Amino acid sequence: MVAPVERERAVLVAVVRDNQDPRQAKEYLDELEFLAETLDIDTETRFTQRLPQPSSKIYVGPGKLEEISVYCKENEIDVAIFDDELSPAQTRNIENAMPCRILDRTRLILDIFMSRAQTAYAKTQVQLANYEYMLPRLAGLWTHLERQRGGTGTRGGAGEREIETDRRIIRNRISKLKEDLKKIDRQMSVQRSNRSSMVSVALVGYTNVGKSTLMNLISKSEVFAENKLFATLDTTVRKVVFDNLPFLLTDTVGFIRKLPTELIESFKSTLDEVREADLLIHVVDISHPQFEDQIAVVKQILQDIGAGDKPVYLVFNKVDAYTYVKKDDDDLTPATRENLSLDDLKKSWMAKGDTPCIFLSAREKTNIEKFRSDLYGMVREIHAGRYPFNNFLY
Repeated sequence: MVAPVERERAVLVAVVRDNQDPRQAKEYLDELEFLAETLDIDTETRFTQRLPQPSSKIYVGPGKLEEISVYCKENEIDVAIFDDELSPAQTRNIENAMPCRILDRTRLILDIFMSRAQTAYAKTQVQLANYEYMLPRLAGLWTHLERQRGGTGTRGGAGEREIETDRRIIRNRISKLKEDLKKIDRQMSVQRSNRSSMVSVALVGYTNVGKSTLMNLISKSEVFAENKLFATLDTTVRKVVFDNLPFLLTDTVGFIRKLPTELIESFKSTLDEVREADLLIHVVDISHPQFEDQIAVVKQILQDIGAGDKPVYLVFNKVDAYTYVKKDDDDLTPATRENLSLDDLKKSWMAKGDTPCIFLSAREKTNIEKFRSDLYGMVREIHAGRYPFNNFLY
């Protein structure tokens, strides 16, 4: 019988900006804990400090860093995870003060992507992002060599040469991976041009909102779906036929706040599927306390990659998991987000805005027929606009 692998234990560290809502800071740490859980790391406790901005030297204040260090030493913590990307200088300074391994948010997300990548294409993309993240941080990886004496008797000689050698190796690997991705880009561009005669619909949204589950429901395919962040990395394209209307449906990688720039760049080809789609289905987890923030994050990333002007169908998923706190009849204080029922949300600005929307549950198949009918109408309208003399649909 194989003994179970002992999970790593972690502390989470975050700076709460002066103008930041404490509840939002808590949600961000909840997400960081979920990211850690995806890598099978258990969170023991959290440390937060309110500052105007993170310290450029050690992220938190000196007293707080000492407090975290003492706790980690006394409780034999394996890793401290910081909720922002640390600069190379911050990383070195914190490592010198801490008795355990250090991860920042970007490194954590990259590690998840590396563990989730299945195809050669996804692995190439993630390797490129990983090397680009590592390159400016190499000096910290070679501190043990910097202490060695060089051949001339001066300190640091061998170590410095080792760093330069390693930088050169990584730069060469980055160049090679970029060339590999260019070849794949050309292949995928040809594939997209071959299927350009059909209307293309792309599922987009924050990670873990149910895109793959919805994809499986619409296309009757078996795309991997799991209640973990970034369950899907590879773009999946399926041909779907509603009645007599064929179209292409694409499942894409989930977005997340502070998505590392290295990943956005290396996943350019994946995001091209979004850029070239005729219609975006923006899937939202209505049961998430910060779903409005997640909508804003997705909209900003779509804007950043040049897909902000695409027609969008807003799908509020997971209505079966939605909960709210009913206000007492004698409570005269204004209703907060937690006090709104699902019916209240349906009547709110989201349902009345310019963007068409629907409330459903992909898992329970609630309101799916209405969704299929709406989607059919939108795809048909795009198809008719592209091929006005095509009588096949009528």
